[in-house]
Amino acid sequence: MIQNALTKAKYGGRLSFTRRFLLVAPLISGTALKPIHYAASKLNLPPGTRTFSQNSFQTTGHTSLDHEYDTIYALSTTPGRAAIAIIRISGAGWWDIYQALCPHRPPPTPRKATLRDLLDPSDTNNVLDSALVLHFPAPKTVTGEDILELHIHGGHATVKAVLAAIGQCRSKHTIRYAEAGEFTRRAFQNDRLDLGQVEALSDALSAETEQQRRAAMRGNSGKLGRIYEEWRQLLLAARGELEALIDFSEDQHFDESPAELMRNVTSQIGPILEAIRRHQKGSRCGELLKRGIRISLLGPPNAGKSSLLNVIVDREASIVSEEAGTTRDIVEVSVDIGGYLCVFADTAGLRSSSSIGGVEQEGIRRAKAKAKDSDLVRLSPLSNRPRQSWYIHSDLESLNIAAEAEQAIVVLNKCDSTRDLGTLLENTKTKMDHLLPGRSPPVVSISCRDAEQSGGLDPGNIGTLLDILQTTFGTMTNVGDDLDLLGVSERQSQLLSTCTEHLERFKDEALQGEECDIVVAAEHLRAAAACLARITGRGEAGDVEEVLGVVFEKCVPIDVPQLLEQC
Repeated sequence: MIQNALTKAKYGGRLSFTRRFLLVAPLISGTALKPIHYAASKLNLPPGTRTFSQNSFQTTGHTSLDHEYDTIYALSTTPGRAAIAIIRISGAGWWDIYQALCPHRPPPTPRKATLRDLLDPSDTNNVLDSALVLHFPAPKTVTGEDILELHIHGGHATVKAVLAAIGQCRSKHTIRYAEAGEFTRRAFQNDRLDLGQVEALSDALSAETEQQRRAAMRGNSGKLGRIYEEWRQLLLAARGELEALIDFSEDQHFDESPAELMRNVTSQIGPILEAIRRHQKGSRCGELLKRGIRISLLGPPNAGKSSLLNVIVDREASIVSEEAGTTRDIVEVSVDIGGYLCVFADTAGLRSSSSIGGVEQEGIRRAKAKAKDSDLVRLSPLSNRPRQSWYIHSDLESLNIAAEAEQAIVVLNKCDSTRDLGTLLENTKTKMDHLLPGRSPPVVSISCRDAEQSGGLDPGNIGTLLDILQTTFGTMTNVGDDLDLLGVSERQSQLLSTCTEHLERFKDEALQGEECDIVVAAEHLRAAAACLARITGRGEAGDVEEVLGVVFEKCVPIDVPQLLEQC
Protein backbone atom coordinates (compact mmCIF):
# COMPACT_ATOMS: atom_id res chain seq x y z
CA MET A 1 0.00 0.00 0.00
CA ILE A 2 2.79 2.38 0.87
CA GLN A 3 4.56 1.71 -2.41
CA ASN A 4 1.33 2.30 -4.34
CA ALA A 5 0.82 5.59 -2.59
CA LEU A 6 4.41 6.57 -3.35
CA THR A 7 3.86 5.82 -7.02
CA LYS A 8 0.77 8.01 -7.04
CA ALA A 9 2.67 10.78 -5.32
CA LYS A 10 5.39 10.62 -7.97
CA TYR A 11 3.31 10.30 -11.11
CA GLY A 12 -0.08 11.76 -10.55
CA GLY A 13 -0.88 12.67 -7.01
CA ARG A 14 -0.84 16.35 -6.11
CA LEU A 15 -1.62 18.04 -2.86
CA SER A 16 -4.58 20.32 -3.13
CA PHE A 17 -4.10 23.55 -1.26
CA THR A 18 -4.32 27.28 -1.92
CA ARG A 19 -1.28 29.42 -1.34
CA ARG A 20 -2.10 32.83 0.02
CA PHE A 21 -0.15 36.03 -0.24
CA LEU A 22 -0.24 39.23 1.75
CA LEU A 23 -0.40 42.46 -0.22
CA VAL A 24 0.47 45.44 1.96
CA ALA A 25 -0.93 48.68 0.57
CA PRO A 26 1.24 51.81 0.77
CA LEU A 27 0.41 54.85 2.86
CA ILE A 28 -2.12 57.13 1.18
CA SER A 29 -2.69 60.59 2.69
CA GLY A 30 -1.14 59.36 5.92
CA THR A 31 -3.62 56.51 6.31
CA ALA A 32 -2.52 52.89 6.00
CA LEU A 33 -4.93 50.69 4.09
CA LYS A 34 -5.79 47.31 5.57
CA PRO A 35 -3.94 44.25 4.27
CA ILE A 36 -5.88 42.38 1.62
CA HIS A 37 -5.53 38.62 1.05
CA TYR A 38 -5.75 37.18 -2.46
CA ALA A 39 -5.69 33.58 -3.53
CA ALA A 40 -2.82 32.51 -5.78
CA SER A 41 -5.17 31.86 -8.69
CA LYS A 42 -6.26 35.51 -8.75
CA LEU A 43 -2.69 36.72 -9.16
CA ASN A 44 -2.30 34.88 -12.46
CA LEU A 45 1.10 33.53 -11.43
CA PRO A 46 2.78 30.95 -13.65
CA PRO A 47 2.61 27.36 -12.34
CA GLY A 48 5.51 26.29 -10.16
CA THR A 49 6.49 29.88 -9.34
CA ARG A 50 7.71 30.49 -5.79
CA THR A 51 6.76 33.74 -4.09
CA PHE A 52 8.29 35.55 -1.18
CA SER A 53 7.20 37.57 1.79
CA GLN A 54 7.20 41.32 2.15
CA ASN A 55 10.69 41.16 3.67
CA SER A 56 12.21 39.76 0.49
CA PHE A 57 13.69 43.07 -0.58
CA GLN A 58 14.34 45.08 2.53
CA THR A 59 16.93 47.24 0.81
CA THR A 60 14.32 49.02 -1.31
CA GLY A 61 11.22 48.81 0.84
CA HIS A 62 9.15 47.21 -1.93
CA THR A 63 7.35 43.91 -1.73
CA SER A 64 8.43 40.93 -3.80
CA LEU A 65 5.28 41.23 -5.91
CA ASP A 66 6.36 44.75 -6.91
CA HIS A 67 9.60 43.26 -8.19
CA GLU A 68 8.38 39.96 -9.56
CA TYR A 69 7.97 40.99 -13.19
CA ASP A 70 10.59 43.74 -13.31
CA THR A 71 13.28 43.41 -15.93
CA ILE A 72 16.63 43.47 -14.19
CA TYR A 73 20.15 43.99 -15.49
CA ALA A 74 23.62 43.93 -13.98
CA LEU A 75 27.29 43.80 -14.81
CA SER A 76 28.09 40.09 -14.41
CA THR A 77 31.86 40.48 -14.59
CA THR A 78 34.09 42.19 -12.06
CA PRO A 79 34.13 45.99 -12.37
CA GLY A 80 37.43 47.32 -13.67
CA ARG A 81 39.45 47.45 -16.85
CA ALA A 82 39.34 44.18 -18.82
CA ALA A 83 39.18 42.93 -22.38
CA ILE A 84 35.52 41.92 -22.10
CA ALA A 85 32.64 42.85 -19.83
CA ILE A 86 29.32 40.98 -19.75
CA ILE A 87 26.03 42.65 -18.96
CA ARG A 88 23.14 40.30 -18.24
CA ILE A 89 19.48 41.28 -18.65
CA SER A 90 16.63 39.09 -17.37
CA GLY A 91 12.92 39.60 -17.83
CA ALA A 92 10.19 40.28 -20.33
CA GLY A 93 11.56 43.74 -21.13
CA TRP A 94 14.64 42.31 -22.86
CA TRP A 95 13.04 42.86 -26.30
CA ASP A 96 12.37 46.53 -25.60
CA ILE A 97 15.98 46.98 -24.50
CA TYR A 98 17.27 45.22 -27.61
CA GLN A 99 15.13 47.35 -29.90
CA ALA A 100 16.29 50.52 -28.16
CA LEU A 101 19.97 49.61 -28.40
CA CYS A 102 19.79 47.96 -31.84
CA PRO A 103 16.99 49.77 -33.71
CA HIS A 104 15.81 48.37 -37.03
CA ARG A 105 17.91 45.22 -36.59
CA PRO A 106 16.36 41.71 -36.63
CA PRO A 107 16.23 39.79 -33.34
CA PRO A 108 19.25 37.62 -32.63
CA THR A 109 18.94 33.88 -33.26
CA PRO A 110 18.36 32.16 -29.90
CA ARG A 111 21.53 30.86 -28.27
CA LYS A 112 23.72 32.12 -31.11
CA ALA A 113 26.19 34.99 -30.77
CA THR A 114 25.39 37.91 -33.08
CA LEU A 115 27.51 41.00 -33.70
CA ARG A 116 25.59 44.25 -33.22
CA ASP A 117 26.36 47.96 -32.89
CA LEU A 118 24.83 49.30 -29.67
CA LEU A 119 23.36 52.79 -30.12
CA ASP A 120 22.50 55.42 -27.56
CA PRO A 121 18.66 55.41 -27.20
CA SER A 122 18.66 59.22 -26.83
CA ASP A 123 20.99 59.78 -29.80
CA THR A 124 21.05 57.04 -32.42
CA ASN A 125 24.04 58.68 -34.10
CA ASN A 126 26.12 57.84 -31.04
CA VAL A 127 27.52 54.29 -31.29
CA LEU A 128 28.25 53.04 -27.80
CA ASP A 129 30.13 49.87 -28.75
CA SER A 130 30.25 46.87 -31.08
CA ALA A 131 29.08 43.91 -29.01
CA LEU A 132 28.26 40.24 -29.19
CA VAL A 133 24.56 39.83 -28.38
CA LEU A 134 23.07 36.53 -27.17
CA HIS A 135 19.42 35.77 -26.45
CA PHE A 136 18.43 32.79 -24.28
CA PRO A 137 14.66 32.21 -24.45
CA ALA A 138 12.71 31.15 -21.37
CA PRO A 139 12.26 28.84 -19.58
CA LYS A 140 15.56 27.01 -20.14
CA THR A 141 17.77 29.79 -18.80
CA VAL A 142 19.65 30.44 -15.60
CA THR A 143 16.74 32.45 -14.16
CA GLY A 144 13.87 30.73 -15.97
CA GLU A 145 13.15 34.04 -17.77
CA ASP A 146 14.27 35.47 -21.09
CA ILE A 147 17.93 36.40 -20.88
CA LEU A 148 19.81 38.92 -23.03
CA GLU A 149 23.58 39.07 -22.69
CA LEU A 150 25.73 41.90 -24.05
CA HIS A 151 29.42 41.03 -24.42
CA ILE A 152 31.05 44.43 -24.70
CA HIS A 153 34.57 45.78 -24.45
CA GLY A 154 35.69 46.12 -20.85
CA GLY A 155 36.89 49.69 -20.80
CA HIS A 156 35.59 51.94 -18.03
CA ALA A 157 33.90 54.44 -20.34
CA THR A 158 32.26 51.72 -22.47
CA VAL A 159 30.78 49.88 -19.50
CA LYS A 160 29.54 53.15 -18.00
CA ALA A 161 27.87 54.24 -21.25
CA VAL A 162 26.10 50.92 -21.91
CA LEU A 163 24.82 50.58 -18.34
CA ALA A 164 23.48 54.12 -18.44
CA ALA A 165 21.82 53.47 -21.83
CA ILE A 166 19.99 50.38 -20.58
CA GLY A 167 18.48 52.39 -17.76
CA GLN A 168 17.15 54.92 -20.31
CA CYS A 169 15.36 52.33 -22.48
CA ARG A 170 11.59 52.76 -22.65
CA SER A 171 9.41 49.77 -21.90
CA LYS A 172 6.02 48.86 -20.46
CA HIS A 173 8.02 46.76 -18.02
CA THR A 174 9.97 48.29 -15.19
CA ILE A 175 13.69 48.17 -15.98
CA ARG A 176 16.06 48.50 -13.05
CA TYR A 177 19.48 47.43 -11.83
CA ALA A 178 19.43 44.04 -10.08
CA GLU A 179 19.84 43.78 -6.35
CA ALA A 180 22.60 41.67 -4.83
CA GLY A 181 21.95 38.00 -5.62
CA GLU A 182 18.68 38.68 -7.42
CA PHE A 183 19.51 36.60 -10.49
CA THR A 184 20.06 33.59 -8.22
CA ARG A 185 16.89 34.42 -6.29
CA ARG A 186 14.88 34.32 -9.51
CA ALA A 187 16.50 31.01 -10.45
CA PHE A 188 15.24 29.59 -7.16
CA GLN A 189 11.87 31.27 -7.56
CA ASN A 190 11.39 29.68 -10.99
CA ASP A 191 12.56 26.20 -9.91
CA ARG A 192 15.86 26.39 -11.76
CA LEU A 193 17.76 25.84 -8.49
CA ASP A 194 16.79 24.33 -5.16
CA LEU A 195 17.88 25.84 -1.87
CA GLY A 196 20.83 23.47 -1.52
CA GLN A 197 22.12 24.48 -4.95
CA VAL A 198 21.82 28.15 -3.98
CA GLU A 199 24.02 27.47 -0.95
CA ALA A 200 26.50 25.54 -3.11
CA LEU A 201 26.62 28.43 -5.58
CA SER A 202 27.56 30.76 -2.75
CA ASP A 203 30.30 28.33 -1.68
CA ALA A 204 31.57 28.11 -5.27
CA LEU A 205 31.87 31.90 -5.51
CA SER A 206 33.85 32.05 -2.25
CA ALA A 207 36.04 28.98 -2.90
CA GLU A 208 39.75 29.71 -2.59
CA THR A 209 41.28 26.23 -2.94
CA GLU A 210 40.82 23.28 -5.27
CA GLN A 211 39.20 21.10 -2.60
CA GLN A 212 36.74 23.87 -1.72
CA ARG A 213 35.83 24.19 -5.39
CA ARG A 214 35.25 20.45 -5.70
CA ALA A 215 33.04 20.36 -2.61
CA ALA A 216 30.98 23.30 -3.88
CA MET A 217 30.48 21.68 -7.30
CA ARG A 218 29.28 18.47 -5.65
CA GLY A 219 26.58 20.41 -3.86
CA ASN A 220 25.65 22.28 -7.04
CA SER A 221 24.87 19.13 -9.03
CA GLY A 222 21.30 18.87 -7.72
CA LYS A 223 21.75 15.20 -6.83
CA LEU A 224 21.42 15.81 -3.10
CA GLY A 225 18.18 17.74 -3.61
CA ARG A 226 16.71 14.89 -5.64
CA ILE A 227 17.66 12.39 -2.92
CA TYR A 228 16.03 14.47 -0.19
CA GLU A 229 12.92 14.92 -2.31
CA GLU A 230 12.65 11.14 -2.81
CA TRP A 231 12.88 10.64 0.95
CA ARG A 232 10.23 13.30 1.51
CA GLN A 233 7.86 11.71 -0.99
CA LEU A 234 8.34 8.35 0.71
CA LEU A 235 7.51 9.83 4.11
CA LEU A 236 4.49 11.66 2.68
CA ALA A 237 3.21 8.43 1.18
CA ALA A 238 3.72 6.55 4.45
CA ARG A 239 1.99 9.31 6.37
CA GLY A 240 -0.90 9.17 3.90
CA GLU A 241 -1.34 5.47 4.67
CA LEU A 242 -1.42 6.13 8.40
CA GLU A 243 -3.88 9.00 8.08
CA ALA A 244 -6.11 6.90 5.86
CA LEU A 245 -6.12 4.30 8.60
CA ILE A 246 -7.03 6.99 11.13
CA ASP A 247 -9.89 8.47 9.07
CA PHE A 248 -11.44 5.37 7.49
CA SER A 249 -10.53 2.41 9.69
CA GLU A 250 -14.11 2.03 10.88
CA ASP A 251 -15.66 2.24 7.39
CA GLN A 252 -13.15 0.44 5.16
CA HIS A 253 -11.38 -2.88 5.20
CA PHE A 254 -7.60 -2.69 5.04
CA ASP A 255 -5.34 -5.50 3.93
CA GLU A 256 -2.89 -4.73 6.75
CA SER A 257 -3.52 -4.37 10.46
CA PRO A 258 -2.21 -1.21 12.15
CA ALA A 259 0.71 -3.16 13.63
CA GLU A 260 1.62 -4.66 10.24
CA LEU A 261 1.40 -1.26 8.60
CA MET A 262 3.71 0.25 11.23
CA ARG A 263 6.23 -2.55 10.74
CA ASN A 264 6.12 -2.02 6.98
CA VAL A 265 6.74 1.70 7.31
CA THR A 266 9.51 1.16 9.87
CA SER A 267 11.32 -1.21 7.51
CA GLN A 268 11.39 1.53 4.86
CA ILE A 269 12.59 4.18 7.32
CA GLY A 270 15.61 2.12 8.38
CA PRO A 271 17.56 2.68 5.14
CA ILE A 272 16.75 6.41 5.28
CA LEU A 273 18.23 6.68 8.78
CA GLU A 274 21.38 4.87 7.67
CA ALA A 275 21.73 7.17 4.65
CA ILE A 276 21.20 10.25 6.85
CA ARG A 277 24.14 9.18 9.02
CA ARG A 278 26.35 8.98 5.94
CA HIS A 279 25.18 12.43 4.85
CA GLN A 280 25.98 13.89 8.27
CA LYS A 281 29.49 12.45 8.10
CA GLY A 282 29.85 13.96 4.65
CA SER A 283 28.76 17.31 6.07
CA ARG A 284 31.54 17.22 8.67
CA CYS A 285 34.10 16.47 5.96
CA GLY A 286 32.69 19.16 3.69
CA GLU A 287 32.80 21.76 6.45
CA LEU A 288 36.47 20.95 7.03
CA LEU A 289 37.15 21.76 3.39
CA LYS A 290 35.05 24.94 3.40
CA ARG A 291 36.23 26.63 6.60
CA GLY A 292 39.76 25.20 6.49
CA ILE A 293 41.56 22.56 8.57
CA ARG A 294 42.71 24.11 11.84
CA ILE A 295 46.23 23.05 12.84
CA SER A 296 47.86 24.00 16.14
CA LEU A 297 51.64 23.98 16.56
CA LEU A 298 52.08 22.81 20.14
CA GLY A 299 55.24 22.19 22.14
CA PRO A 300 57.78 23.63 24.57
CA PRO A 301 59.69 26.88 23.93
CA ASN A 302 62.46 26.93 21.31
CA ALA A 303 61.20 23.73 19.69
CA GLY A 304 61.05 25.40 16.27
CA LYS A 305 57.30 26.02 15.99
CA SER A 306 57.64 29.59 14.68
CA SER A 307 60.47 28.58 12.35
CA LEU A 308 58.36 25.80 10.86
CA LEU A 309 55.40 28.14 10.35
CA ASN A 310 57.64 30.60 8.47
CA VAL A 311 59.05 27.82 6.28
CA ILE A 312 55.59 26.47 5.39
CA VAL A 313 54.08 29.85 4.49
CA ASP A 314 57.38 31.01 2.92
CA ARG A 315 57.49 34.35 4.75
CA GLU A 316 58.26 35.74 8.19
CA ALA A 317 54.84 35.37 9.72
CA SER A 318 56.08 34.78 13.26
CA ILE A 319 59.05 36.13 15.22
CA VAL A 320 61.94 33.68 15.65
CA SER A 321 64.43 34.15 18.49
CA GLU A 322 66.75 32.04 20.64
CA GLU A 323 65.10 33.62 23.66
CA ALA A 324 62.52 31.27 25.20
CA GLY A 325 58.93 32.47 25.32
CA THR A 326 59.10 34.83 22.32
CA THR A 327 55.63 33.86 21.08
CA ARG A 328 53.02 34.99 23.58
CA ASP A 329 49.80 35.37 21.60
CA ILE A 330 48.41 33.09 18.89
CA VAL A 331 49.62 33.80 15.35
CA GLU A 332 47.25 32.40 12.71
CA VAL A 333 48.13 32.10 9.02
CA SER A 334 46.10 30.50 6.20
CA VAL A 335 47.86 28.58 3.43
CA ASP A 336 46.89 26.27 0.57
CA ILE A 337 48.53 22.84 0.88
CA GLY A 338 47.70 20.47 -1.94
CA GLY A 339 44.33 22.14 -2.53
CA TYR A 340 43.36 22.04 1.16
CA LEU A 341 42.85 25.30 3.03
CA CYS A 342 44.89 25.06 6.24
CA VAL A 343 44.85 27.52 9.13
CA PHE A 344 48.08 27.18 11.11
CA ALA A 345 48.22 28.55 14.65
CA ASP A 346 51.63 29.25 16.17
CA THR A 347 51.23 29.17 19.94
CA ALA A 348 53.20 30.00 23.04
CA GLY A 349 55.71 27.40 24.22
CA LEU A 350 54.39 25.18 27.01
CA ARG A 351 56.47 25.17 30.17
CA SER A 352 55.93 25.33 33.90
CA SER A 353 58.24 27.59 35.83
CA SER A 354 57.96 30.06 38.66
CA SER A 355 59.99 32.58 36.67
CA ILE A 356 57.50 33.12 33.84
CA GLY A 357 55.31 36.21 33.97
CA GLY A 358 51.58 36.68 33.78
CA VAL A 359 51.57 37.49 30.06
CA GLU A 360 53.36 34.25 29.15
CA GLN A 361 51.05 32.29 31.45
CA GLU A 362 48.07 33.74 29.59
CA GLY A 363 49.75 32.79 26.29
CA ILE A 364 50.19 29.20 27.49
CA ARG A 365 46.53 29.06 28.53
CA ARG A 366 45.44 30.30 25.10
CA ALA A 367 47.75 27.81 23.39
CA LYS A 368 46.13 24.89 25.19
CA ALA A 369 42.63 26.19 24.48
CA LYS A 370 43.46 26.68 20.80
CA ALA A 371 44.88 23.17 20.51
CA LYS A 372 41.74 21.66 22.03
CA ASP A 373 39.66 23.50 19.41
CA SER A 374 41.81 22.37 16.47
CA ASP A 375 41.28 19.57 13.99
CA LEU A 376 44.95 18.55 13.95
CA VAL A 377 47.65 19.05 16.56
CA ARG A 378 51.29 19.09 15.50
CA LEU A 379 53.49 18.29 18.48
CA SER A 380 57.05 19.64 18.58
CA PRO A 381 58.90 17.85 21.36
CA LEU A 382 62.07 19.69 22.37
CA SER A 383 65.40 18.27 21.25
CA ASN A 384 68.00 19.25 23.80
CA ARG A 385 71.72 18.53 24.21
CA PRO A 386 72.96 18.78 27.77
CA ARG A 387 76.51 17.44 28.02
CA GLN A 388 76.57 16.26 24.37
CA SER A 389 73.66 13.79 24.72
CA TRP A 390 70.32 14.25 22.93
CA TYR A 391 66.91 13.45 24.34
CA ILE A 392 63.23 14.16 23.65
CA HIS A 393 61.27 16.19 26.12
CA SER A 394 57.56 15.26 25.86
CA ASP A 395 55.08 17.25 27.90
CA LEU A 396 52.39 14.90 29.24
CA GLU A 397 49.67 17.56 29.04
CA SER A 398 50.54 18.23 25.39
CA LEU A 399 50.24 14.52 24.65
CA ASN A 400 46.84 14.39 26.33
CA ILE A 401 45.65 17.31 24.20
CA ALA A 402 46.95 15.58 21.08
CA ALA A 403 45.19 12.36 22.08
CA GLU A 404 41.86 14.19 22.18
CA ALA A 405 42.33 15.79 18.76
CA GLU A 406 41.01 14.14 15.60
CA GLN A 407 44.55 13.80 14.23
CA ALA A 408 48.05 14.47 15.52
CA ILE A 409 51.57 14.48 14.07
CA VAL A 410 54.86 14.50 15.99
CA VAL A 411 57.55 16.65 14.35
CA LEU A 412 61.18 16.61 15.50
CA ASN A 413 63.03 19.74 14.48
CA LYS A 414 66.82 20.36 14.47
CA CYS A 415 67.55 16.90 13.07
CA ASP A 416 70.58 18.42 11.34
CA SER A 417 72.31 18.77 14.73
CA THR A 418 72.44 15.10 15.78
CA ARG A 419 74.24 12.04 14.47
CA ASP A 420 71.95 9.59 16.26
CA LEU A 421 68.80 10.52 14.36
CA GLY A 422 67.71 6.93 13.72
CA THR A 423 67.99 5.99 17.39
CA LEU A 424 66.24 9.21 18.36
CA LEU A 425 63.30 8.48 16.04
CA GLU A 426 62.95 4.91 17.27
CA ASN A 427 62.94 6.07 20.87
CA THR A 428 60.32 8.70 20.07
CA LYS A 429 58.04 6.21 18.30
CA THR A 430 58.36 3.78 21.21
CA LYS A 431 57.52 6.52 23.65
CA MET A 432 54.48 7.59 21.59
CA ASP A 433 53.25 3.98 21.43
CA HIS A 434 53.50 3.79 25.19
CA LEU A 435 51.86 7.15 25.95
CA LEU A 436 49.20 6.94 23.19
CA PRO A 437 48.44 3.22 22.82
CA GLY A 438 46.29 2.32 19.82
CA ARG A 439 46.59 5.68 18.07
CA SER A 440 50.25 6.55 17.98
CA PRO A 441 50.74 9.57 15.67
CA PRO A 442 53.25 9.55 12.82
CA VAL A 443 56.71 10.88 13.65
CA VAL A 444 58.71 12.92 11.12
CA SER A 445 62.08 14.64 11.50
CA ILE A 446 62.82 18.01 9.89
CA SER A 447 65.37 20.79 9.89
CA CYS A 448 64.08 24.31 9.45
CA ARG A 449 67.68 25.57 9.22
CA ASP A 450 68.41 23.31 6.23
CA ALA A 451 65.09 24.32 4.63
CA GLU A 452 66.05 27.99 4.83
CA GLN A 453 69.70 27.68 3.85
CA SER A 454 70.06 24.58 1.67
CA GLY A 455 68.85 23.62 -1.78
CA GLY A 456 68.03 20.23 -3.25
CA LEU A 457 64.85 18.30 -3.87
CA ASP A 458 63.62 18.25 -0.27
CA PRO A 459 65.70 20.51 1.95
CA GLY A 460 65.10 19.93 5.61
CA ASN A 461 62.61 17.13 4.86
CA ILE A 462 59.83 19.74 4.70
CA GLY A 463 58.39 18.18 1.53
CA THR A 464 57.99 14.86 3.36
CA LEU A 465 56.14 16.63 6.16
CA LEU A 466 53.80 18.32 3.67
CA ASP A 467 53.12 14.95 1.99
CA ILE A 468 52.19 13.47 5.39
CA LEU A 469 49.92 16.44 6.03
CA GLN A 470 48.14 15.97 2.68
CA THR A 471 47.65 12.26 3.39
CA THR A 472 46.22 13.13 6.80
CA PHE A 473 43.89 15.71 5.26
CA GLY A 474 42.65 13.12 2.77
CA THR A 475 41.86 10.73 5.62
CA MET A 476 40.02 13.42 7.58
CA THR A 477 37.82 14.36 4.59
CA ASN A 478 37.27 10.90 3.11
CA VAL A 479 33.61 10.12 2.34
CA GLY A 480 34.16 7.00 0.27
CA ASP A 481 32.90 6.70 -3.29
CA ASP A 482 29.92 9.05 -2.92
CA LEU A 483 31.74 12.38 -3.28
CA ASP A 484 28.43 14.26 -3.52
CA LEU A 485 28.21 13.99 0.27
CA LEU A 486 30.88 16.71 0.49
CA GLY A 487 28.18 19.13 -0.68
CA VAL A 488 26.04 18.68 2.45
CA SER A 489 26.12 22.01 4.28
CA GLU A 490 26.03 22.61 8.02
CA ARG A 491 22.43 23.88 7.78
CA GLN A 492 21.38 20.76 5.92
CA SER A 493 23.15 18.57 8.48
CA GLN A 494 21.28 20.24 11.33
CA LEU A 495 17.96 19.65 9.58
CA LEU A 496 18.94 16.02 8.94
CA SER A 497 19.65 15.67 12.67
CA THR A 498 16.18 16.97 13.50
CA CYS A 499 14.70 14.66 10.86
CA THR A 500 16.53 11.74 12.48
CA GLU A 501 15.06 12.62 15.88
CA HIS A 502 11.52 12.52 14.52
CA LEU A 503 12.12 9.24 12.67
CA GLU A 504 13.61 7.66 15.81
CA ARG A 505 10.56 8.75 17.79
CA PHE A 506 8.38 7.21 15.12
CA LYS A 507 10.27 3.94 15.48
CA ASP A 508 9.85 4.06 19.26
CA GLU A 509 6.12 4.56 18.78
CA ALA A 510 5.96 1.72 16.27
CA LEU A 511 7.60 -0.65 18.76
CA GLN A 512 4.54 -0.31 20.98
CA GLY A 513 2.76 -2.79 18.70
CA GLU A 514 -1.00 -2.77 19.07
CA GLU A 515 -0.69 -0.06 21.72
CA CYS A 516 0.98 2.46 19.40
CA ASP A 517 -0.69 5.80 18.78
CA ILE A 518 -1.18 6.14 15.00
CA VAL A 519 -1.88 9.87 15.30
CA VAL A 520 1.40 10.55 17.11
CA ALA A 521 3.30 8.35 14.65
CA ALA A 522 1.84 10.22 11.67
CA GLU A 523 2.81 13.54 13.26
CA HIS A 524 6.43 12.38 13.58
CA LEU A 525 6.44 11.52 9.87
CA ARG A 526 4.99 14.93 9.04
CA ALA A 527 7.69 16.71 11.05
CA ALA A 528 10.46 14.60 9.47
CA ALA A 529 9.16 15.35 5.96
CA ALA A 530 9.00 19.06 6.83
CA CYS A 531 12.71 19.00 7.74
CA LEU A 532 13.53 17.53 4.33
CA ALA A 533 11.35 20.16 2.65
CA ARG A 534 13.27 22.91 4.41
CA ILE A 535 16.54 21.55 3.02
CA THR A 536 15.48 22.02 -0.59
CA GLY A 537 13.01 24.88 -0.09
CA ARG A 538 10.16 22.81 -1.48
CA GLY A 539 6.81 22.21 0.15
CA GLU A 540 5.75 24.43 3.01
CA ALA A 541 9.31 25.24 4.05
CA GLY A 542 9.17 28.07 6.56
CA ASP A 543 12.76 29.28 6.56
CA VAL A 544 13.33 29.90 2.85
CA GLU A 545 13.52 33.67 3.28
CA GLU A 546 15.87 33.35 6.25
CA VAL A 547 18.28 31.10 4.36
CA LEU A 548 18.21 33.21 1.21
CA GLY A 549 18.90 36.28 3.32
CA VAL A 550 21.99 34.65 4.83
CA VAL A 551 23.22 33.52 1.41
CA PHE A 552 22.72 36.90 -0.24
CA GLU A 553 24.34 38.77 2.65
CA LYS A 554 27.59 37.38 1.22
CA CYS A 555 26.89 39.27 -2.00
CA VAL A 556 28.00 42.89 -1.90
CA PRO A 557 25.10 45.14 -2.93
CA ILE A 558 26.06 47.32 -5.89
CA ASP A 559 25.40 51.02 -5.74
CA VAL A 560 24.64 51.88 -9.38
CA PRO A 561 25.61 55.57 -9.28
CA GLN A 562 28.81 54.70 -7.46
CA LEU A 563 29.54 51.94 -9.99
CA LEU A 564 29.04 54.38 -12.87
CA GLU A 565 31.38 56.84 -11.19
CA GLN A 566 34.03 54.13 -10.82
CA CYS A 567 33.67 53.23 -14.48
